[in-house]
Amino acid sequence: MDRNQIIGFSLLAALLIAYIVYNNNAQQKYEAEKKADSIAYAKAHPRPAIDSTKIIEAAAKADVVNDSIRANMPAAYHGEAKTIMLENSKLALQFTTRGAYPTSALLKEYKTYGQKPLYLFNGKDNQLSLQLPVNNGSVATSDLYFTPVQEDRPNGGKAISFNADLGDGKRVVITYSLLKDDYMMQCNIRTVGMPATNMALNWQTQTLHTERDITNERTASQIYYRYMDGEHDYFTITEEKKEALEKKTNWVGFRMHFFNSTLIASDGFMSADVKATTKLDEQHVAQNKTTFALAAKPGNEQNIDLSWYIGPNHYSTLKSYKMDLEDMVPLGYGLMSFVKYINKWLIIPIFNLLSGFISNYGVIIMLMTIIIRLILSFFTYKSYLSAAKMRVLKPEIDELKAKYGDDQQKFSMEQMKLFRTAGVNPLGGCLPTLFQLPILFAMYYFFPSSIELRQENFLWANDLSTYDSIAQLPFNIPFYGDHVSLFTLLMTASSLFLALYNKNMTAQDPNNPMLKYMPYIFPFLLIGVFNKMAAALTFYYFFSNMISITQQFIIQKYIIDEKKIHAQIQENKNKPVQQSKWQQKLEEMQKTQQERAKQLPRKK
Repeated sequence: MDRNQIIGFSLLAALLIAYIVYNNNAQQKYEAEKKADSIAYAKAHPRPAIDSTKIIEAAAKADVVNDSIRANMPAAYHGEAKTIMLENSKLALQFTTRGAYPTSALLKEYKTYGQKPLYLFNGKDNQLSLQLPVNNGSVATSDLYFTPVQEDRPNGGKAISFNADLGDGKRVVITYSLLKDDYMMQCNIRTVGMPATNMALNWQTQTLHTERDITNERTASQIYYRYMDGEHDYFTITEEKKEALEKKTNWVGFRMHFFNSTLIASDGFMSADVKATTKLDEQHVAQNKTTFALAAKPGNEQNIDLSWYIGPNHYSTLKSYKMDLEDMVPLGYGLMSFVKYINKWLIIPIFNLLSGFISNYGVIIMLMTIIIRLILSFFTYKSYLSAAKMRVLKPEIDELKAKYGDDQQKFSMEQMKLFRTAGVNPLGGCLPTLFQLPILFAMYYFFPSSIELRQENFLWANDLSTYDSIAQLPFNIPFYGDHVSLFTLLMTASSLFLALYNKNMTAQDPNNPMLKYMPYIFPFLLIGVFNKMAAALTFYYFFSNMISITQQFIIQKYIIDEKKIHAQIQENKNKPVQQSKWQQKLEEMQKTQQERAKQLPRKK
C-alpha cells in the first residue's frame, strides 16, 4: 500500500471518527434546542383542563348498581367490552367495542426473532380516542361503548363500522376499512349533533420486542413527521422525549427498527404534541403518546378522514404511497446524507434486480459486491497504476532528497518538476480511494436498514440483519460486547492481510512511521463497532477485501508491467511539457519566495 493509498485510508478513518463525534454532538445540541423550544411553546400555549361530564360519572356508577339505572341511560354509556377482528392477507387487527380502536396488530408475513407470531402492538396501552364536546364538557370515545357492523367491500376488502348513540341526537360512527392486500388502513370518524370549534385526537401505541437485541431496537426507535408543506424531520426516542409540532402536519410515524405505525391526515393535523419513552419493561420497546389538534368545520356534523399504516419499513412499499413515508428507512443522514441518493439510485435497484431471481441473500451480497467492484474497477486500476509509477520513480526521488535535503522548498519544486515531466499525478493513488468512500458509507446504512435481510440465514449466521455470534461470552468487554462475531473477525483479518500484502508492493516513507503502521491499526479501531453490526454488512466488507486482494494480484501480476512504465516515463521526459495555468502560477510563487529568501539578511 503506497503513501497515497495510506493517506486515503487515513482520511477514511478520520472522516468516520469525525462523523461519529459530530453526529453525537449535533444530536445532543439538537435535542437541547428542541427541549427548550417545547418548554417555551408549552408556557406560551397552556392546555385547558378537560372536564369529565356528569353523564360519564353516572355511567361509571351504573356499572355497580341495578339494571334499571343502566337501562335509562344512552346506549353509549353502558355495555360490555367485546373484541372483533378486521383482517386481510397482511394484517389481523383486533378491536374493542369499548372505544372502537385496535388493541393489537398482527403482521401475518413476519415472525419475531424467536419465531413467534409478530404483534407490533398488543394490549390495553394502545388507543385511538377523540375528545367529544358533550354537555359543556368533553367525553372521550375510548370511554364509550359501540355497536360493530362488519361488511365486505369490493375487490375482497373488509370494513367495520362502530356506532355509538349518546342520546339527544348525538352519535359517533367510526369506520375502519382494509383493502385485500395492503398495510394501509382507512379510518373515518363522523360525529353528529356535537358542534365544535376544535377537537383533540389522542393516539397511543406501545410496541413489543420483536428482534434479537432490545437495546438495538430502542436505539433505532424514532418519531418521523412530515408537514403539509413537504418539510419533514425525525428525532430519536430517548428515555423521555417530548416534541411540539406547531405547523400543520401531514403525518406522524412511530418507527421501530423494521416496522412502523403511522397516522396520516388527508386534511392535516393543525398541530401535534408528541411524548415518547423507552423506559418500559423488557417486553416493550417504546411508547408513543401523541395529541393531535384538529380543525372543526361549521355545523353539527364532523368528518375526520385518516389513513393508518401498520407494517414493515420496506422501502419500495413505503415509497408506493407517494407521501415520503420511505424516509423512515434510514439510508444516510447527517454529514453522510448524500449517500442516500447512492442507495436509492444504485444500491437498491441492483439489490432488487438480483433478489428478483436469486433467493439466497448471501449470494446476492456477493454478486452485488462483484458488480460494484467492477463499476469501480477503473478507479482501482488507476490507483494501482499510480502506485507502480511511484515505485519506479522512487530512486530518482531519493536522489532529489539527497541533493536538496536541506532545502525543502527546492526539493518540492524539483519533485513536482519530475512528476510533471514523467507524466505522473501524485494524487493518482489517493483520489480513487476517496471516490470509493461514498459506496462504503452507503453500504454502512443500507444493510442494517434492509428488512429483506431480516431472518435470512447464510452460512453460520441465522439472521443477516443482526450480528452473527459463534460464541457468547460470560462477561461484557467494554467497546466490544459479550459475543464474538466471526464475520467481524474475518473482516479484520482480511484487512490486516491486505495491508501486509501491500507492504512489499508499495513505496514506504521511513520519515513517517504513522503512515507505515496506520493500515494495521485501523481495523482494530472499529472492531468493537462492527462486532454489533448486521452480519450482512461485515460479510460485505470481508468479501470486498477478498476481491481487493484478488484484483491487486491480477493487476500487478498480469496487467501492470513496471518495465514498460519506466520506459514510458523516460519517453515522457523527452517530450515538451505543457504546464497548466495552475502549475505556472504555483511555480512563479515558489520562485518569488526563493528570491525573497535570498534577499533576506543572513544571521552571522
